[in-house]
Amino acid sequence: MLSNLAVRDIETLVHPYTNLATHREVGPLVIESGRGVYVTDSSGKEYIEGMAGLWCTALGYSNQELVETAYEQMKKLPFTHIFGGRSNDPAIELAEKLKEIAPVPISKVFYGASGSDANDTQVKIVWYMNNALGRPQKKKIISRLKGYHGVTVASASLTGLPNNHIDFDLPLPGILHTSCPHHYRFAEPGESEQDFSSRLAAELEEMILREGPDTVAAFIAEPVMGAGGAITPPEGYFEKINAILAKYDILFIADEVITGFGRTGNMFGTTTYGLNADTISCAKQITSAYFPLSAVMMNEKVYEVLVDQSRKIGTFGHGNTYAGHPVGCAIAVKTLEIYQRDKIVEHVRSVEPTFLKRLHKLAEHPLVGEARGVGLIGAVELVKDKLTKAAFEAKKGVGAKSVVFAQEEGLILRAMGDRVAFCPPMIITEAELEEMFDRYERALNKTLNWAKAEGLLAA
Repeated sequence: MLSNLAVRDIETLVHPYTNLATHREVGPLVIESGRGVYVTDSSGKEYIEGMAGLWCTALGYSNQELVETAYEQMKKLPFTHIFGGRSNDPAIELAEKLKEIAPVPISKVFYGASGSDANDTQVKIVWYMNNALGRPQKKKIISRLKGYHGVTVASASLTGLPNNHIDFDLPLPGILHTSCPHHYRFAEPGESEQDFSSRLAAELEEMILREGPDTVAAFIAEPVMGAGGAITPPEGYFEKINAILAKYDILFIADEVITGFGRTGNMFGTTTYGLNADTISCAKQITSAYFPLSAVMMNEKVYEVLVDQSRKIGTFGHGNTYAGHPVGCAIAVKTLEIYQRDKIVEHVRSVEPTFLKRLHKLAEHPLVGEARGVGLIGAVELVKDKLTKAAFEAKKGVGAKSVVFAQEEGLILRAMGDRVAFCPPMIITEAELEEMFDRYERALNKTLNWAKAEGLLAA
C-alpha cells in the first residue's frame, strides 16, 4: 500500500534518471530528515547516506553553521544579480578563496547554478574564444566514453553515456568521444596500466590527427569518472594526455564537479592525478549541496580573450539570473572555511585506508569483479563470472537489485548499470565506514542468493 506522500508524488512529479513506468507502480523513497551521515524516510527508517546525496553533501546533513549562514545572508540580502558589472560581497569573497585554493594558476571565476551549466559554459567559452582568435574551424571538443558532464544540450553531448543521448538527438556535431580509461574492463590481456595508458594516449593523438589539429579546440575529463562507475585513471594516464594536448594547442577542461573540494584526498582531483588544466568546472561540494551553485575557473590566457572580444562586441553575452547568488556564495564561503578549519581533506586522508580496505575486501565476494577507489569515492563492479569478467545482461538489473537490498539494510547507494558507487559524506567516521560496508556485505549476500535463484550466474 503506497503512502499518501507516495501517491501525491506519483500524481505530480517527473523524476530525473528514473524508469517512469516502474515508478508509477512502486513509488518513491521519501526522505524527510537528515543529520550527519544519516537520513530518515517518511516511515521513520534510518539510512546511512552512502552517496552523500548525489556525490555532494560533503559536510553531511543539518550542519548548523551552513544553515545559520544561509539565514543571516537571506536576512541581509536575499538576492542580487551580477549582470552589467553589479556585484556583492559574498560573490567577491568566494572568487578570492577559489583563486587561493585552485590547483593550477587561475585568473577569474564565472558563476552558475549547476555542474551541467558550468560545463555548458565551458563549451560556449571554447567556441567564443576560437572565433575571437580568428580560428572559427577550431571548435571540436573531445570527451571520453563513460564520462559524465551534465544534461544540458551541450553538456549531455559531452557526456559519454548512452542514456543521455538516446532519442534526445545527441550528441551535437563536433563533440567526439575517445576511449574510456578503465583498465579492468578495456585493457588487453596482459596489458599493464602504463601500456594501457600509452595506447589510449596514442588513440587520442590519432583522433586529433584524423580530425585535424586545427579543428580540435578542447579536451574535457573528470579526474575520477563519477557516473561512469567511479573509475580511477590508470597509472601514467593524465601525464600522457597532458603531453598530447600541449603538443596540439588543445585546451584542457577539468571537470571537478564531483572530485572538487577534498573527495580524492586532495582539495582537487586535478592535484591527485596531475591534470594540466586551463579551466575547471566545480559545483556540488562547493556548498556541500546546501545551495545550487557552480563555478568555472579559468586561467589568464582564456580570460584575456574574453576581455578582448567583449571590447569588440560590447559585452560578454552569457550568464544566468542566479550567477553569483549572494546566499549561495555566502554558504560556499562558509563551506570552504569549514573544510580548512576542520581539516576535512586531512580527515579524508585519515579514513581513506579504512575505506579502501573495506572496499577492496568486497573484491573477494563471488559477485564482485573489481573494487576501485581513492579518497572517499569508489565502486564495485558486479560480474557474472569473475574469471572471464563476463558481465550480466543489462536488463537483469543486478546492480540495481543490490541497491534495493542495501536499502533494506539501511544503506543508500547508487547503481550505474552493474557498477555500485560509494561516496559518503566526507565527515564520516571510521566506525560509520565499517557499518556502511557491513550493511553492503549483507546486501551483496542477498543479491548473490537472488542471482542464484534467478539462474543468472555462470555455470
